[in-house]
Amino acid sequence: MFDQLFERRHAVARHLAGPMLESRLRFLDRRADEGMSISVLKATAYYLLIVADYLKLDEGRTISPAEIEAAAQLWATRQSPNLRTGDTTCSKARFVYHATEWLRFLGRLSLPMVTPPPYTSFITEFADYMLQEKGLSPATIRARTFALNDFLAQCYRADHPLNAISLTHIDDVLTAKGGSDCCSRRTIQTYASTLRSFFGFAERRGWCAPRLAAGIRAPRVYKHELLPQGPSWMDVQLLLSSTVGDRAIDIRDRAILLLLSVYGLRAGEVRSLCLEDLDWERELICLARPKQRQTQHYPLSQTVGEAVLRYLKQVRPRSTYREVFLGIRAPFKPLGSPAIWQVVGRRWCSMELPSTARHRGPHALRHACATHLLAQGLTMKEIGDHLGHQSPETTRIYAKVDLVGLRVVADFDLEGLR
Repeated sequence: MFDQLFERRHAVARHLAGPMLESRLRFLDRRADEGMSISVLKATAYYLLIVADYLKLDEGRTISPAEIEAAAQLWATRQSPNLRTGDTTCSKARFVYHATEWLRFLGRLSLPMVTPPPYTSFITEFADYMLQEKGLSPATIRARTFALNDFLAQCYRADHPLNAISLTHIDDVLTAKGGSDCCSRRTIQTYASTLRSFFGFAERRGWCAPRLAAGIRAPRVYKHELLPQGPSWMDVQLLLSSTVGDRAIDIRDRAILLLLSVYGLRAGEVRSLCLEDLDWERELICLARPKQRQTQHYPLSQTVGEAVLRYLKQVRPRSTYREVFLGIRAPFKPLGSPAIWQVVGRRWCSMELPSTARHRGPHALRHACATHLLAQGLTMKEIGDHLGHQSPETTRIYAKVDLVGLRVVADFDLEGLR
């Protein structure tokens, strides 16, 4: 390893003679397997020697984050007394990063015990109920438990347990959501719906005061009161034009944006798309629909297929991960939850588009896809099937943006009617 990283013999000899040689080599091999560049591996090897020295790792004990911070501070200041504050901060941060990653790899990082909040058991039991008895999707359960954590963190205390929470406390939290938190009426309604479901469950378990769930009120949201807030199809084409080029990030983002706009996929569906979901022989995409708990097959269009294939051949690194889309920089891992939003949002923000659409995340491309299909003459049933909607009611909102159809209705000859 060191012969490949360093050209000078004395540098190789210094790394071979350093402490914990075998552990350093194992960690460097792991980093190389993750796709780290030569320059990153050199810097890692350099810092591993410093970390082993300053933390005295050859003693075989576990190391706490506080010890890492203290050693990093000592290293950063002793490195050169004349360093500027910014340089010292940077050196310290590098020390902490490499030390933490290496010790975690060795199993010698001593992390403090984190005591879960006292209300954790309530949320866990409610999540099991939503999964096993209600049959809700994992995404819905995550969203509801997040909202419940947010609420109980504000209202639950040792001297104020669950059975002491009243409608006044709930109303105060909902009011704050519409005030200081600047949440929309629909967001507050969803939040209140989660609380209503939880307190109904808690009442049946005898955890809380009776009739709480029935008393929870939320702002009224009228069905289909707003138009879908998506960009125009012209804006989508301009967005795709920003991915033209040979940069790795452009090649990957183009494939992602085409999947979002052509098939109207949700962000989570793009993130979870795996290599085996692409049937190249039959030219199909096999998509797992989490809400319907079934697989839906799409014909693989030539444009999308070429974009994905180019990404797989030219950009995607070799990896044991089965997800199609990985990060651009090492270590190469599947994209996290915010990543798809960043792919879309970053490009919207960098372009001056004429669209007045408020929402410019990945779901806005799903709206744009539906609106475009409607303009092409597809029926609501066909659009709903394409988007994977469970209910026709979900698709009906797009009838409001069918301006051509509305004009036809407006031009009906109503003469003779009284």
